[in-house]
Amino acid sequence: MKKILFAILLASASAQVFAQAAKHVIIISIDGFRPDFYREDKWATPTLHKLVTEGVSADGVRGVFPSVTYPSHTTIITGAKPLKHGIYYNSPFEPDGATGRWYWETSLIKVPTLWDAAGKAGLKTASVYWPVSVGAKIDYNIPEFWSLDKNVERYSPQRAAATPKGLFEEIELNATGKLDEEKLSSDFSSADENGSRMVAYIIKKYKPNLLTFHIFAVDHAEHGEGRDGEHVRKAVAGADHAVNNILEALEQAGIKDSTAVIVTGDHGFANIHTAIAPNVWLAQNGLYSKTADKATWKAQFHTSGAAAFLMLKDAKDQKTLAQVKAILSALPESQKKLFRVVDRAELDRIGTDPNVALALAPVEGIAMSGSLTGDAIKPASGGTHGFFPDFQHIQTGFIVAGAGVKKNVVLPLIGLEDIAPVAAKLLGITFNAPDGVLYPGILSADKKKSAE
Repeated sequence: MKKILFAILLASASAQVFAQAAKHVIIISIDGFRPDFYREDKWATPTLHKLVTEGVSADGVRGVFPSVTYPSHTTIITGAKPLKHGIYYNSPFEPDGATGRWYWETSLIKVPTLWDAAGKAGLKTASVYWPVSVGAKIDYNIPEFWSLDKNVERYSPQRAAATPKGLFEEIELNATGKLDEEKLSSDFSSADENGSRMVAYIIKKYKPNLLTFHIFAVDHAEHGEGRDGEHVRKAVAGADHAVNNILEALEQAGIKDSTAVIVTGDHGFANIHTAIAPNVWLAQNGLYSKTADKATWKAQFHTSGAAAFLMLKDAKDQKTLAQVKAILSALPESQKKLFRVVDRAELDRIGTDPNVALALAPVEGIAMSGSLTGDAIKPASGGTHGFFPDFQHIQTGFIVAGAGVKKNVVLPLIGLEDIAPVAAKLLGITFNAPDGVLYPGILSADKKKSAE
């Protein structure tokens, strides 16, 4: 009887060891990350190219709608689409006008996160500049956050919101030197360099089991120059160097062989030449007007990057909805071909804000503007995202390498919601990704590293 019991316990222990293929998982998000950054040699990304040969990479990752930063990052960390996780845009819809507020607080997320699951399993967690992480139950956390008061320097609120208290100052003292707005500005690659130094310090000092890190300068460059340009190339090279800093930190911490590293992003990018302001059409038809201190409306479009989402003041107001549809239908064919109308049934399938009556999804090259006055169609330049995720340029990328991962595997296409199940499986934690799928072809059957 004792022998049988011992065998059962031994089998159970072995299964648990194998279940945790990696003791540590690092999730690095490069804002505006594209597959061509690691598929094409023209980009100065030796670190990313090396990770591709050492692990699994995707030709593309389909994002969420709108394909913008905060909903996308929340999908990465939850395995759920916005319809379920509740972070619908970067900034919430504010009917009387935008205050500058974003979805900062983790309490706004409606489903469990990887941080929650890792903490429940007794694992140590950390995060640097991850969107929607203010107040998260993370052991070492520097959230992305800023004040609505324009007189307050952008990074003071991050110092105050960091946990445990004093973590930001500890990092400044031991890793980065004194940081200020210029040293953490998305205008410069030094922001990503300093962010990676923060991460490197946390890795070496605290060895978290799960760490999430947001690199953001590439996105800023692409907004200004589009998919290519001098600033974009510098930012991409800087992001690659930041990833290398983290890999070196893993080696210096002595945990490289027991760590899996995921490099992904939130969305791709498209060059734009034209902007549409659909609220102008509503204003011309008496459905929306605004003064300095008051908005009078029956319907208005909430714009998010390259998409626009129709909000009705009365969600049951079918008369106004029919009027908006008639306005859109009556537009000249030359304008109607610039976008398509996405109905509620399709919004449900893609997993979008349940409060939206319909959405406008422009063709590649067209962006949406929230303007209420002026011309409805204007010239535009640079790049943007937010598009319906149904074409190649808006896809983001995915690489995973290290402990528990196969080598030299290519996936044609995965969803952004499929990343959380990979991280959870590698850590051996129980996690229900509401919309995600685990592709077992990513995982290695090598039991040596899992037993470390």
